[in-house]
Amino acid sequence: MLAFLPNLGGPEILIIFLVVLFLFGSKKIPDLARGLGKTKGEFEKARREFERELGLTAPKKSAAKKSAAKKAAAKKAAAKKAAAKKAAAK
Repeated sequence: MLAFLPNLGGPEILIIFLVVLFLFGSKKIPDLARGLGKTKGEFEKARREFERELGLTAPKKSAAKKSAAKKAAAKKAAAKKAAAKKAAAK
């Protein structure tokens, strides 16, 4: 994540945090963090939409399709388990 800052250690991060605290104050930091989080979320949403439009990623399955796939997989696993149990009984 911070590959462009390879020599950034604990003391340096603490100094940066103290400078930010001094500049913005303790009441503004949560607002700044919230704004950063919202910005990151919007960026990720736009990136996913862009990739979907270009066809780089498949669209998300609907909840109904996911549950149907899970049920089918569970049925298949149960049938396989029953067949193994039957074969072991012989």
